[in-house]
Amino acid sequence: MKIWTSEHVFDHPWETVTTAAMQKYPNPMNPSVVGVDVLDRHIDSSGKLHSHRLLSTEWGIPSIVKSLIGTSRTKTYVQEHSIVDPLKKTMELKSSNISFTNLVSVDERLVYKPHPHEPDKTVLTQEAIISVKGVSLSSYLEGLMANTISSNANKVTLEWVINRLNAEIEEFTASARGTMRNSMAAAAFVEK
Repeated sequence: MKIWTSEHVFDHPWETVTTAAMQKYPNPMNPSVVGVDVLDRHIDSSGKLHSHRLLSTEWGIPSIVKSLIGTSRTKTYVQEHSIVDPLKKTMELKSSNISFTNLVSVDERLVYKPHPHEPDKTVLTQEAIISVKGVSLSSYLEGLMANTISSNANKVTLEWVINRLNAEIEEFTASARGTMRNSMAAAAFVEK
């Protein structure tokens, strides 16, 4: 078993980061996630948003790994549960694979909270527990998977989504201003 942990600070407020986190797949920065299905989403009596999603992933697994695990299949599925608490400003996301569980289990937990000293920033703590079972070189494969998670955790994907959301907001705002100016000009014309 291999345990991997990380902490990252985003230079964006909690609301922006959690909105982006809920919309980060699929995107061109991480092409391995090819689909997202919402299985359940509801708000509980205390106002927390609960989401249960199924992620479809397509991994380019090296042929040596395919031979070690005895498959050529590369499509896998991950279940993801998240709880967003808007009052406490926390988002906890837990995910685990549901494919190849007899060989590999990856349990990941991410927590997003406002930075304790800088409210316009967000702290992400991330941990993953990786276990490869029943194959030779399991420790090597666990290390390889931990390195993959670590390299994917560079937060470039989430920053890309945040930038896309900010661009959409700016575009909408500019469009709304233009519509408002046109409406005011039309109203002034009608008054004459």
